[in-house]
Amino acid sequence: MGYKTILVHVDEAPHSAARVLMAAELALQHGAHVIGVALTGVSRYLYQNEMVDDDDPNLALHLEVLRERARRALADFAPQLRALGVHSFEERVLDDEAGAGLALVARHADLAIVGQALPEGRGTGPGTFPAEVLTESGCPVLVVPHTARPRGSISVTTSGIASPGAPAPGRHVLIAWNASKESARATREALPLLARAEKITLAIVDADLRPAAFGDTPGADVLAWLGRHGITAEVAMRQTARQGLLKRPGDVGETLLMLAGEVGCDLVVLGAYGHSRFRETLLGGVTRTVLEAMNVPVLMAH
Repeated sequence: MGYKTILVHVDEAPHSAARVLMAAELALQHGAHVIGVALTGVSRYLYQNEMVDDDDPNLALHLEVLRERARRALADFAPQLRALGVHSFEERVLDDEAGAGLALVARHADLAIVGQALPEGRGTGPGTFPAEVLTESGCPVLVVPHTARPRGSISVTTSGIASPGAPAPGRHVLIAWNASKESARATREALPLLARAEKITLAIVDADLRPAAFGDTPGADVLAWLGRHGITAEVAMRQTARQGLLKRPGDVGETLLMLAGEVGCDLVVLGAYGHSRFRETLLGGVTRTVLEAMNVPVLMAH
């Protein structure tokens, strides 16, 4: 089973085109329908709670400016997909905040593609909305780095046409496995990509801290599970430096990113642990580290 409905967030950020390009390639690979969504940033709760005056001319003018900006962001969406050979798609302009609006649409999608939050001081988009989409949609989320190039993830001819046989994102996949239900969910959601990968590395960090979860041979059960899907992988064991008198483990997120660079992977699969609805602590520390410092796409599930 592949991804048959792919949602992609479209805005005026410089790397928005890279997101659309990745959605196009995955659509070609899986025969998927693509939904491009641009948002005004005005919360739907303002309308539902009647906190705004529909007859206010200043409000109407402001909303139209925001909607026009969203429509402008979508201006190249349809032409880009048609040029790449994708013919099943739609575009939507939603009056909502980015995270809340995308989460609603993603509830009836197989995969949501969003951009990494821009470094502080660049752009105006909310930096927490990828986490909100992940925790509120029930849909796996593919986060594209803000450094991604529009032609970096797809094989395109000089005529601008992409072949359905072009290499899919994730030729070498790194699975961050910590034996949790979140990592199991992420791996399961990534199966359509894993089935096409040329190489898969199962990264296990600090297995000695949870021997009961990992078992006598860490990763063996995962390799057997993937093998029944016709997927082969190899295990890479790492241990963080123990710190302080209590020998606390080091930064797992940094260790995963270093391993990803070391083995040359082009996709990380990560189970996201969420423990709070407050924005400041929406995701666990490993997830935050990876999302902030990532330079390859990250597929996450919650």
